[in-house]
Amino acid sequence: MKAKKLKILHLLSQRPDSTGSGFYIQAMLREAKAKNHNNYLLAGIQPDWTPVLDSISEDKCSFVRFSGVDISYPIVGMSDVMPYQSKRFYDLTDEELFEYENSFTNKLKNVVKQFKPDIIHSHHLWILSSLARRTFPHLPIVTSSHGSDLRQFRKCLHLQKKVLSGCSKLDAIIALHEAHKKEIESLYNFPTDRIYVIGSGYNDVLFSQSNKPAHEPVQLTYAGKLSRAKGVPWLLRALSKIDSPAWQLHLVGGGSGAEKEECLNLARSLGGRVNIHGAIPQSELAQIVKHSHIFILPSFYEGLPLVILEALASGCRVIATDLPGIVELLRDIKTDYIRLVKTPRLHSIDSPLPEDEKIFEKNLENALNEQIGAALKQPMIDLSPIKEKIAAFSWPSIFEKVQSVYFEAIKNFKYNR
Repeated sequence: MKAKKLKILHLLSQRPDSTGSGFYIQAMLREAKAKNHNNYLLAGIQPDWTPVLDSISEDKCSFVRFSGVDISYPIVGMSDVMPYQSKRFYDLTDEELFEYENSFTNKLKNVVKQFKPDIIHSHHLWILSSLARRTFPHLPIVTSSHGSDLRQFRKCLHLQKKVLSGCSKLDAIIALHEAHKKEIESLYNFPTDRIYVIGSGYNDVLFSQSNKPAHEPVQLTYAGKLSRAKGVPWLLRALSKIDSPAWQLHLVGGGSGAEKEECLNLARSLGGRVNIHGAIPQSELAQIVKHSHIFILPSFYEGLPLVILEALASGCRVIATDLPGIVELLRDIKTDYIRLVKTPRLHSIDSPLPEDEKIFEKNLENALNEQIGAALKQPMIDLSPIKEKIAAFSWPSIFEKVQSVYFEAIKNFKYNR
């Protein structure tokens, strides 16, 4: 029997073309369209941003425009440092929070009246998802948590009650990994049988293995926000200690404020050995990663990083911190081309203890030296031991599981009414 074709309303409170949650929602739109579902997107954007979304037409999109149109201030980011101008939830006044909720509520009501969705798929266990649940008790809602929402929940104690008022009544939550599921269950007091561990995926069309350069310099890539939370300053300082063998770093990603400037100043101090690309489309990143030997993610906090899947699928050696999501992702892979570095202890969300900083930097340096040397001896790696595991994280495979959650949530919603 053919699966019913659904009308799915996708919700994201920030830009749908940037950061992990943006790439995730684009994948959901693409894969849902491939299954002949009918999509509608509501997202938050800047006033001068022109939507460029491959899998949905402009007439199936509505946007809450920040910075003086629908909302007077810049986009409020789920991370405190975004790759574009943003504001922090922690800093919102009561009046600004009212403006935020009022604008999204009005847009939501108009969209639901017009589109009449069968189900809402929201992103982040945060204010917009809570708002949607409170506004539409007659609709099933599934929410994907991306990890940054849990950080905001811990940081913004004054917003927890507002978040829980709706998020505790969601029909289903999609988690990234088992440790993430346990956190959600604990923080949100949510039933474990309605939390589904599915994870994220990668674009197996864009990211695939090709021939690597056979000689020096060894090509390295970092892709992500230029911020302290991603460990970028420590990576750049570790690289400054390595003169040979020769290496070239591709620094990909955007940022804002003092943290971005710190990263860029450190990068510039390394001269021509660092190519600063800024924020680039996924297609351009794929080409860089395909021709890189090593991918580095020295982050202090991650959900389930898509970039590691993309890098492995592209035949890169990987150096990453031993965060729970990364360890769970790589736990069954026994190869010499993956090196996990111990995450430093943190005295705040983004700041290592001073006594751990030099140790972390030295551990990164050792891992880099090891993998740079290995890449010179063996530029191409053998992906056969991990081929099946990587394939399980392709977006078509991930969406099959998400679609099952949709139908389960709809069934349970009707049964419980």
